[in-house]
Order: sequence, then C-alpha cells, then structure tokens
Amino acid sequence: MTDRTRPKRRQGGGSAVQPPVAEAAPDGRLWTLLFAAWLIALGSTLSVLFIGEIMGQTPCVLCWYQRAFMFPLAVILAVACYRTDGAVWRYALPLAAIGAVIAVWHTLVFTGVAPAALEPCGAGPSCSSDNMTILGGVPLPLLSVGAFGAIGVLMHLVRKTSTP
Repeated sequence: MTDRTRPKRRQGGGSAVQPPVAEAAPDGRLWTLLFAAWLIALGSTLSVLFIGEIMGQTPCVLCWYQRAFMFPLAVILAVACYRTDGAVWRYALPLAAIGAVIAVWHTLVFTGVAPAALEPCGAGPSCSSDNMTILGGVPLPLLSVGAFGAIGVLMHLVRKTSTP
C-alpha cells in the first residue's frame, strides 16, 4: 500500500477521547441556572393561574401585562433547559427586563407613589386594591418584581457561563 491508499490512523491510540471533567462542569452549571430560572417562571405562572382561576381573583390591567411577559418565559426556559441552550439569555433577558419594569410600576401604583392620574386602571379591578396581597400582606406586584428580577439575574449568569 502506498501512503495515499493506506487508511489514516487517529492519534491517541484509536479510542474515543472523552472530555475532561473540568470541561463538563460548565454545562452542569448552565443547566442548573436554566432550571432555576424555569422553576421561578413556572412557579409564577402556576401561582397567578391559581389566584385567578381557583381563588377567583380577577387580574388588573398591569397584572395582565406582567403575565404577557411571564407566561412565555415559562415555555422558553423549559425548552432552553431541555436543550441546555445558553443562548436563551438573548430572548429571556429582554422579556424579564420589560416584565420587571411593568412590575416596578405596578408596585409604585400599589403603594401610592405613582400619581392617581397615571394609573392605567379604568374599568375592572383596581391595581392598588387590598386583594392584591398574599401571605399576610405581601403585595403581588412586589412578588412579581422579585420573580422577574431573579430570572434576570439568572439570565445574566447564564450569559457569563455560556460565553467564553
């Protein structure tokens, strides 16, 4: 056989080379961060569905806007978690940021810091009524700020973990 017809041998003894454990660790950390963000989004989604559908509490206008940004996060983060997709921060971080801004505004309306003339509520339930609390007085808008903020922080960590 000549050099051209002879099959080439792989270097390293011909066996499949396994990546070192140190390289596999970022994927485990990435998946953990994605899973934590998904749990927060799923917990928030199921909680507001429970409050609205089981407890019969009608959401106000600002609650609907927040739901519009939280519900897709539950789906997007589930798919990203399944695929261990570190690029999801590009989609999830803007959703979490916009949702957080709406939740902060809702908190300001609830606490009375925002002027009454700027309240988006007209017909329907009030954004600042007493039934907007849970767990003995914790405002739902404040819980929403925490959920969106935690998802935002986790997406920032995903970005740092997935990019070299």
